Amino acid sequence: MSQQEVLTVSQLNQRARHLLEDVFPAVVVEGEISNLARPASGHLYFTLKDAGAQIRCAFFRQNAVRSRQQVENGIKVRLTGRLSIYEGRGDYQLIVSQMEAAGEGALRAAYEALKQQLLQEGLFAAEHKQPLPRHPRRIGLVTSPSGAVIRDIISVFARRAPHIDLVLVPTAVQGKEATAQIVHALQLADQAGFDAIILARGGGSLEDLWCFNEEAVARCLARVQTPLISAIGHETDTSISDFVADVRAPTPTAAAELLSPDRQQLLMTLQEQKQRLARRMAELLQNRQLQLDAQHKRIRHPRERIEQRMQRLDELQLRLRRASEQQLQQARWQLQQQQQLLDSASPVLRLQLAQQNLQQLQQHLQQGVQTQLQQHQHSLQQLVRSLQLVSPLATLDRGYAILTDHTSNKVIQSAQQAIAGQQLTARLADGSLQVKITAVQPAPVR
Repeated sequence: MSQQEVLTVSQLNQRARHLLEDVFPAVVVEGEISNLARPASGHLYFTLKDAGAQIRCAFFRQNAVRSRQQVENGIKVRLTGRLSIYEGRGDYQLIVSQMEAAGEGALRAAYEALKQQLLQEGLFAAEHKQPLPRHPRRIGLVTSPSGAVIRDIISVFARRAPHIDLVLVPTAVQGKEATAQIVHALQLADQAGFDAIILARGGGSLEDLWCFNEEAVARCLARVQTPLISAIGHETDTSISDFVADVRAPTPTAAAELLSPDRQQLLMTLQEQKQRLARRMAELLQNRQLQLDAQHKRIRHPRERIEQRMQRLDELQLRLRRASEQQLQQARWQLQQQQQLLDSASPVLRLQLAQQNLQQLQQHLQQGVQTQLQQHQHSLQQLVRSLQLVSPLATLDRGYAILTDHTSNKVIQSAQQAIAGQQLTARLADGSLQVKITAVQPAPVR
C-alpha cells in the first residue's frame, strides 16, 4: 500500500484556489448586496445573496474606482468576476472586476443596437452638424426646472456673459414621462427662434439617463434646426443624444461655457483692438504727413521748370546733331563698302578672269596633247622595234624560207608533213617560189 500524501492546510487551500480559478475564470452573477464593508484601503467587501444562497465578494480598489455604480446595501447588482478562495480563512469568494445595476445589461444591449442603427442611417454624420454661434444673444435651456443643473448653467452665464438672455423650457429628465416631455420641449425650443439650445441633465445610472437614449428623442434631435449642445450626465456618461446633437459637452457647466463668451476676455480683446486701431491711425497719419512734406519739397517755381526744359531741349538738339552726323558718316562708309563689293562682283572683271583662265586652259590642253602624242609615238616606235625582233620577216631577210602547202596553205613544220610529189610554196624575203617535192629524207635518229 502506497503512502498517501499529507498536505498542510495552506497547501490544501492553495490547490483548491488554483483549481477553482482554472474552472471558473470568469462568471456573471446577479444578486443583492449585504454586509457591505468599506475599509480605509479603498477595497469593498460584501455578501451577494438571493433567496436561497449567498457568496462573499471582494471588490478591490483598482476596479472599484472605475465603476459608476453606487454601492449600497440592499441594491441589486450584476457582478462580473472570477471565483477564488481566500487562503487565510479558507473562504470561498467572488473577486469582482465589474459591477452594474441589475437589468443594466439588457439596457446596454438595447443602447448599442440603437446606436448602430442610427449610425448606419447617418444621424451621427459630421455633415449634419451645425456650428455654434460665436456671440449668441438668446439661448433656450431644455432641462428640469429644479436641481443643480439649471443653477449651475445660470451661474456660469451670470459670471461670464450676463447680457445673454436665458429662457427655460422645462421638462422631466427621468422617468416614464420624460421621453415625451423632452420631445415636446425640443420642438417648442426649436420654434422659439433661439440662437442655440442646451439639452442638459445631471449624472446618474444608465437607467436614470435612459430617456436620452430613446429613439424618439434621437430622431427629434436630428430634426432640430437650431444649433444644439447635449450635456447629459457626467464626463464619462455618453448617451445617444450626445451623438446626434451638434456638439457634446462633458457637463452642463461646460456647455454653458461653450456658449458664453467670457465678458472680461471680450473687454480685454476690445481694448487690445482699440489700442491697435489707435496705433494704426497714428502710423497712417504720420505716413501721410511724411508724404505731404515730400510733395511740398518737390513743388518748384514754373520758371525753374521752364529753364530746365530749355536746357534739356538744347541738350537734345546737340545729341540729335551728333547722332545725325554719326549716322551720315556711317551711311557713307557703308556706301563705300557696297561700291567695293559691287566692283568686285562686276561681270566685266569676271569675264576678263574667265578669258585669262580659258587661254591658260587652251595652252595646257595643247601642251598636254603634244606631250601625249609624243609619248604615244615613242611607245609605237618601241613596239615596232619589238615586233621586228620577233617578226618572221626578219628571219626571211637572213635567207630562210617558209614552206606552205599549195592547196591548203598550211605551214609545213616537219618533214613528216610532206610527201613526194606534193606542190609547196616557198616564201622568201623578196617573193615566193613554187616547188615540188621529189623526195623526203627524214632526219637521222640520234
